[in-house]
Amino acid sequence: MVGRVVKPHGVHGELMVDVSTDSADLRFAVGSVLFVTSRDGSVSRTLTVTAARPHSGRLLVCFEDVADRDAADALRNAVLCAHVTDLPPIEDPDEFYDHQLEGLAVLTVTGDVVGTVREIMHGAGGELLVVDRAKTRKAADYHSRAAMPQAIGEKLAHQQRCHVPARVTGA
Repeated sequence: MVGRVVKPHGVHGELMVDVSTDSADLRFAVGSVLFVTSRDGSVSRTLTVTAARPHSGRLLVCFEDVADRDAADALRNAVLCAHVTDLPPIEDPDEFYDHQLEGLAVLTVTGDVVGTVREIMHGAGGELLVVDRAKTRKAADYHSRAAMPQAIGEKLAHQQRCHVPARVTGA
């Protein structure tokens, strides 16, 4: 995920985007192709960037075939993703891409199975792991400030599970 469409901006198809990548200049460069994905990860369409500029802490982005406010409004809340093969390799063992954690088994530090990472939610306060619980299949959010370093270490070491503290918010 490189960003999420917040809303249309103006009447010419421009979109306000919350950026969730450290490489916004690269991801939203003119000619870049992004994928619009649904919550299940399926691609609904591709978009080619024609212009991007900063605005109030976000980006205003124009795409081919999004020429007016109605077309832009149809993309409200859309998740924008880059193709995995377009991502540069990560050299720092404490960094990761969201897709590297999605689908991993989640365990508490005592080894109890919690569930599976469904997605990483990016918010003003930081990132949250969204977990499908093993028994109830309901989503649970785990505070990431403590969970992420452990999740990263396990991910890189075993490529199959991550540990999180047993502090749950939500049900």
